[in-house]
Amino acid sequence: MKITDFRLDTYVMKMDRLVGDANLPDGTEMMPGAILRIGTDEGLEGISLGFGTGIAELFPAIEGCDPRDTVHLWKRIRDWLHKAGNEGMASLSFSAIDAALWDLKAKIAGVPLWQLLGGREGRVKAYASGLDYCLSDEDLFRFYRRMAERGVGAGKLKVGLDLKADMRRIGIMQEALSIASDKPELMIDANEYWSARHAIRWMARIEEKFDIVWVEEPAARHDYLGLRQVSDSIRASVASAENLKSLEQVSPLLANRSASILNLSANHSGVTGCRQIAQAAHGFGVSVSMMNCQANFMAHVAAALPNHTMMEVVDPGREHCLTFDNWIEDGHIVMGEAPGFGIGVREDVLAMLQADPPQGKGKFPFPRREGAGLYIVPPQPGEVPWATTQPEE
Repeated sequence: MKITDFRLDTYVMKMDRLVGDANLPDGTEMMPGAILRIGTDEGLEGISLGFGTGIAELFPAIEGCDPRDTVHLWKRIRDWLHKAGNEGMASLSFSAIDAALWDLKAKIAGVPLWQLLGGREGRVKAYASGLDYCLSDEDLFRFYRRMAERGVGAGKLKVGLDLKADMRRIGIMQEALSIASDKPELMIDANEYWSARHAIRWMARIEEKFDIVWVEEPAARHDYLGLRQVSDSIRASVASAENLKSLEQVSPLLANRSASILNLSANHSGVTGCRQIAQAAHGFGVSVSMMNCQANFMAHVAAALPNHTMMEVVDPGREHCLTFDNWIEDGHIVMGEAPGFGIGVREDVLAMLQADPPQGKGKFPFPRREGAGLYIVPPQPGEVPWATTQPEE
């Protein structure tokens, strides 16, 4: 079997609701989408989802090769990027190609990807993540209660600009999740808005009232010494690595014991690179958590990682032109028997999105908010539904 061609469809979707964090607290309802299909001379194709648009520049590295040689092809692409670097759009394209090849490899074998990767079962513990800075208190409660009704007893809240509001909203999340667990697991995420000194001060106040499982990105992604300082100063675990792209970039976090949780995704140099990072972390006694993604397709990879804890689940409605073979049940993402990632494409809906792109509020990716790492710029009245004129730090 040989790789013969590819097809990349890009589109823009309008989600069912706004999503936002400390860098864009008023949120966005618009999100770009990309579907990559890698074809073969035997008619099978591998599918992956992402944002990469530089596929044509990398495709010659795999054209004519056997798609089952996934690790070898991963190295070929990595070597192809030796001078350009595994960064930016090149990194996203690299990741999308690798994921599509793993989908294809599992389809050739006729099994779900989690099974091909050696997972024990096709289910992964889920935690609810609202990407919720832009939600009112009422909508915040409704989101986490809806997830709790599906058995999810853990949640992660966006924080970072108003300590008084953060404390109140953590309590709302805890109450909403309480029907699924007597002691909900609570996480918070500052999305690199804080500096290490901000994180330590704010966490001291938060931990007076709440038992936080982890604080995510309490300082900049590359500030491994600052992250270590935070980790040594608080009870909660520190989570990071979301915006790093390879094992080489993540290694300083491991070597300096800067984080107890690594947040992983398909964008960590694809399935192959994601597994490398997880396995290296396992050697340091560090756990990993899979990030949210369209159709929760990376649950297949999470199910086969020995040190995976739980996977982030968001429901803003990003699957308009996709079908997928997984669902949430009893607090877990449960995968069906479809081969590969279990992703299908609704061609009619995709065509409509491309022909008549929807319009809406906001943009993606989020820019970094003024004051990040230096000083706090609170949300202004009208910027988010819950903002007040006197935020408290």
